[in-house]
Amino acid sequence: MAASFALTIATPAATLFEGEATSLNVPAADGRLGVLAGHAPMVAELAIGEIVVTDSADVKVHLATAGGVLRVEATGVVVVSEASEVASAIDIERAQRALDRARQRLSLEESDSDVSRAELALGRALNRLRVGSQGRAS
Repeated sequence: MAASFALTIATPAATLFEGEATSLNVPAADGRLGVLAGHAPMVAELAIGEIVVTDSADVKVHLATAGGVLRVEATGVVVVSEASEVASAIDIERAQRALDRARQRLSLEESDSDVSRAELALGRALNRLRVGSQGRAS
């Protein structure tokens, strides 16, 4: 059995995962990052993407995140995100509507800040759709 570590994944609204994990894979700002028990202490910025947790029962938990911060310490690992969702809780139809709205906003001639916001919304929606669909298949 692989060694485990304490893991908490939280948003301002809820704690999405709290327990023992044997591995964590996150979308860091500069590429994917894996964490196992005994990992060196660190702090990393997270990007839009998928978080994959393997819990102590060897069950994979998939989450969509819109970014955040990862902190690895000797006592455990904490992921704090403004917006994350467990794959099984993602409303696929709502995510599809958000994707459609973002694409529509990108097709309009708008200011640079509006385009940036629409591109971020597009990325979040695509990620939610991908993770939500994959999370249901596994």
